[in-house]
Amino acid sequence: MNPIHTPPEKTIDPVVVARELKQVYKINRGFMHAADHLQAVSGVSFTVQAGKTLAVVGESGCGKSTLARMVSLIETPTSGELSLGGVDVVKASTQERHALRRKVQLVFQNPFGSLNPRKKIGSILESPLEINTPLNHVERSEQARAMLTLVGLRPEHFDRYPHMFSGGQRQRIAIARALMLKPSLIVADEPVSALDVSIQAQVLNLLADLQQEMHLAYLFISHDLGVVRHIAHDVLVMYLGHAVEQGEKKTIFAQPLHPYTQALLASTPGIVGTGATQKRIVLTGELPSPLNPPSGCVFSTRCPHVTAQCTSERPVLRELAGRQVACHLAEQFV
Repeated sequence: MNPIHTPPEKTIDPVVVARELKQVYKINRGFMHAADHLQAVSGVSFTVQAGKTLAVVGESGCGKSTLARMVSLIETPTSGELSLGGVDVVKASTQERHALRRKVQLVFQNPFGSLNPRKKIGSILESPLEINTPLNHVERSEQARAMLTLVGLRPEHFDRYPHMFSGGQRQRIAIARALMLKPSLIVADEPVSALDVSIQAQVLNLLADLQQEMHLAYLFISHDLGVVRHIAHDVLVMYLGHAVEQGEKKTIFAQPLHPYTQALLASTPGIVGTGATQKRIVLTGELPSPLNPPSGCVFSTRCPHVTAQCTSERPVLRELAGRQVACHLAEQFV
C-alpha cells in the first residue's frame, strides 16, 4: 500500500524584507571643517506580510520617515538589504526599480498639500495610469470612477477640484490615487494626524477594509499609539534611529519591556496594559542630537532605570517574552 503524501504547505513570501537597514547623511560644516555624519537609521530589520500592517512608532527625529523614504524607494539605503516582492532593491537595475515603484505607493500626512489644486479629481486619479499603463482615456476614466466608489466617494466628485472637499474626503482621494496602480505595499506616513479625531476613525476603518479586500501590506508611520492600536498587527518602536522593541501589537501593548515603550504607552490616554503602563512615566531631558548620540544605550540619558552598564554598553535586540527588545534590564519588567 502506497503511503499518502500530503503536499507541502504553500509559503507566502513577505512583501517587504529589510535587514540591517542603515541611512547615514553626510553633513558638510564648511570648507575648513571635517564633515559630520548623521545616522538617521541604524541597522533596522523587519518583514511585512501581505494583508498585514507594521506600525513604526516613536518621537519626531527617531528615523520613522527616513525608514519610510527608503522603503518607498525615494532614498537608497547606505547599507543593509531591502527587498520588495523578492527583488533586491539595492542591487536592482534602473528598469527594475521603475517597475518596483509601481508596487509601493505613498499616502502622505497632509491631504491639503498632496493634491494638485489646479487639477480635477478625475485627472489626479487618472495620472498614474496615463504615465504607467497603455490604457486609453475611456479605460482610465472607468477605473478612476470605480476607485472613487471604492473609497466611499460619489461619481459626481470626479469633476470637482480638491478645494471643494473636506480634509477627510481629500485623504480618501489620496488613498484612491495610491491604489490606482494596484500596489502590494502602501507606505502611510502619519496619514490621519492632520484630521479631526472623528474623521480619523473613518479613514482608519477605510484603510482596514481596503487591506482586507485587496490584501495590501501597510507600513504605517505614526507617533500616535491610540491610532496604532486600531490599525497595526505588528509594532516597531524606534528611538534615535535604533529599533528598541518590536513584535506583535497585542504582546507589546499588554506588557512593554523597554522603558521607552513603557513611557510612550503610559502617555497615551485610554491604553491600559500591565505593570509599567499603569504607572505614569514622565520622560525628562531632551531627545539627544543624532549627530552626537549617547554612548551605550541611546535611551540612557532619559531612562529612569539607567545603570552603569547602560551608559557604557549598547544593548542589542534579543528575543524575550514573545518579542525583540534592546534593553539590559528587560527581564525585570517581565
